[in-house]
Amino acid sequence: MSSPTLENLGHEDRSFPPDPAFTAQANGTTAMYAAADADYESFWADQARSRLTWSKDFTEVLDWSKAPFATWFADGELNAAYNCVDRHVEAGHGDRVAIHFVGEPTDDTADTRDITYAELHAQVQRAANALQDLGVGKGDTVAIYLPMIPEAVVAMLACARIGAPHSVVFGGFSAEALNSRIRDAKCKLVITADGGYRRGAASALKPAVDEALAKAPTGVEHVLVVKRTGAEVAWTDVDIWWEDALAAADATHVAVGFEAEHPLFILYTSGTTGKPKGIFHTTGGYLTQVAYTNAVVHDVHPETDVYWCTADVGWVTGHSYIVYGPLANGATQVMYEGTPDTPHQGRWWEIIQDHKVTILYTAPTAIRTCMKWGESIPAKFDLSSLRVLGSVGESINPEAWMWYRRVIGAGTAPIVDTWWQTETGGIMISPLPGVTALKPGSAQRAIPGISVDVVDDEAKSVPDGGGGYLVVDKPWPAMLRGIWGDPERYQETYWSRFPGLYFAGDGAKKDSEGNIWLLGRVDDVMNVSGHRLSTTEIESALVSHPKVAEAAVVGAADATTGQAVCAFVILRGDAVQEVDEKGEGVDLVQELRNHVAKEIGPIAKPRQIMIVKELPKTRSGKIMRRLLRDVAEHREVGDVTTLADSTVMDLIKTGLDTTSED
Repeated sequence: MSSPTLENLGHEDRSFPPDPAFTAQANGTTAMYAAADADYESFWADQARSRLTWSKDFTEVLDWSKAPFATWFADGELNAAYNCVDRHVEAGHGDRVAIHFVGEPTDDTADTRDITYAELHAQVQRAANALQDLGVGKGDTVAIYLPMIPEAVVAMLACARIGAPHSVVFGGFSAEALNSRIRDAKCKLVITADGGYRRGAASALKPAVDEALAKAPTGVEHVLVVKRTGAEVAWTDVDIWWEDALAAADATHVAVGFEAEHPLFILYTSGTTGKPKGIFHTTGGYLTQVAYTNAVVHDVHPETDVYWCTADVGWVTGHSYIVYGPLANGATQVMYEGTPDTPHQGRWWEIIQDHKVTILYTAPTAIRTCMKWGESIPAKFDLSSLRVLGSVGESINPEAWMWYRRVIGAGTAPIVDTWWQTETGGIMISPLPGVTALKPGSAQRAIPGISVDVVDDEAKSVPDGGGGYLVVDKPWPAMLRGIWGDPERYQETYWSRFPGLYFAGDGAKKDSEGNIWLLGRVDDVMNVSGHRLSTTEIESALVSHPKVAEAAVVGAADATTGQAVCAFVILRGDAVQEVDEKGEGVDLVQELRNHVAKEIGPIAKPRQIMIVKELPKTRSGKIMRRLLRDVAEHREVGDVTTLADSTVMDLIKTGLDTTSED
């Protein structure tokens, strides 16, 4: 990328100072920034000791002598499951609800379970013993392929309890994807279910496991199967019912400490092609950072809050902010199996009303979908319990941020827009509620203890107002320790572009106050007549139009300008009628093109705008822009196996001729 790396197009002047009453009770403080800046290692040592229980204290905080391979708290020992369950029971909180489980209802009977910390403790102990009875021990890897049910949490904690790294594979992935991950991690055992519920219907899971194990030698010795839907399943000699295994296991299990650098889990990045890329995290540093960030970014107060992260445990968000962070903090949380629109589009808001959820952490794509459905739906429910809102995944557009705050947060709840990755393990950039003056659409600044920068092609820090590459310039506790079995690939992928700096692969800019704005993947940056333009800023300009709920922008080859801006737009519900039955909406398309030119300049005016009903998204909610580039450039559409709905691309291709350009 030539200099200037990225042009700064968008401007946001709105700001929301913290409410003094919120500040008075907030876990995060201004003093934390000063403490971390004054003594970086001591700051993290304090977090590790104050938030976790160590069976053996550490004497060394950080060893960076073999960069980019770090160790944190290396001579200390602890047990992740003990920290997430046992110690809360020992402290007298066994009756506190750990998980309000809400299943997706298939009839008029609600499927709910409240699991206390004492009950979770009992299940984790039995599961740990069951795994050991099947020959699983320290260092053995276990694949977990489950729906969003409490047994997924129990399985992960049981693995952590006995020192067996787990590899959770999202329950929507194919048998082929499951097979490749099992083989790469050399898993000894698989934990799955007969199926799960999605959109009101049972969806089978075990057949995919059977197919995965039949595809190529895997070394898997046993398969534990949870009964969820009651569907009939094929049975082999390696299969064992989860319930039977736990019933036969001893009821008590003593947790022992493992070295802080013992691997806790492997997680394969979504959209992997070819050889899987297994990101692995270790125990002490990871658990420290996710407990700390869940406390200060989400402002979780375990005694009073009901927290809800809407992610799936199959993604890193579920690992860090459903399982390890909240449970390490002794929090009460909601776990929901289903989709936001089953059995109706107000399902999430109904759950918040029923369980008096106080903290909601969700994805911008979900927020924009709710915008599309209209604010009359959440208005039917009592959302007054909500006091903190969070955003994770793609960057949140300023207008979606404003809608989220106004409609869901009653115009008062602070929004924490967080940036982090599978590789970083925990939140890296975010406002602190009660501390930060919030700017819609910006993750703002690195949290205390984290150091990031935006640099140009020569790795020089760009000035305020400039754009470039987002990098992390100091090691951090939850950082990935490598790619499983491939240290050379780890160095090449993350540390070769800027020696000594972790390159996240994202573009970013600094505003005049030094706040950081994420501009999407560097691969998505467009070069239009020599101008380096961010898809994120143009998408935000489109979403700022009152008729637009969501937008995706790509650069398509253009003989005149090199690349041209092509946009795919989803309308808000009340604007759909403006498009005729053929989906043309010529007048509206021209209105939107002119709106972009007015908001951020003529250079960003889209050549084409296509109005669509849906966008191609992965099951974690990320828009797959490479597929849209294929469509915009009239190429054969690439691999769609990771899409939540592969038919979306057929609909988009069919409607391509309805685009407008001049």
